Amino acid sequence: MENYNEFNALDEGVELGGLRNKDEIKILVCYILKNVEGCLTREQIGNIMQDRGIANYFEVMDAVSELLQIGNVSAELAGENEYLNLTDSGKEAVSLVEKNLPKTIREDAIKAAVHLVTVERNMKENDVAIKPADGGFTLSFTMKNNDSVLMELSVFVADRELAERIKENFYEDPARVYSGIIASLMIE
Repeated sequence: MENYNEFNALDEGVELGGLRNKDEIKILVCYILKNVEGCLTREQIGNIMQDRGIANYFEVMDAVSELLQIGNVSAELAGENEYLNLTDSGKEAVSLVEKNLPKTIREDAIKAAVHLVTVERNMKENDVAIKPADGGFTLSFTMKNNDSVLMELSVFVADRELAERIKENFYEDPARVYSGIIASLMIE
């Protein structure tokens, strides 16, 4: 491994304290794959790091390619997506050096990855449809638990932008919405 103090990676879009060393970026990719339950694609990992200002997107893509090439990461095709998995050699390697990464970077990356996996799972398990209606839009929510429908709800909103924001908020935490509705209906 190279000297971690050496800045040898592009830093466009990287915030102060972000990763500017190619080896650190590879370590963080492995660290994320090791610590997040759920499947991630290379694009998702790149977006996580770019959105948080942790590392340059193109450097992350290069890091993933190198990790695939040396066998620390493997790829598995599922449907249209190629999901990354940490190999045994990758697990061993990252366990030796993960503490070299700043704790704040590790925590921020894991938090963002878990959030992404959670929202994607919520999108697969629940449905939200936006349909034009007279003077606005109707949002139809369907919340499921396996094959059982827990809730079906339709609401009217005045504009498309608000409908999209409500849809995103629902996918953030559908259980909170469901619990809030049940709690409101249980008031004596």
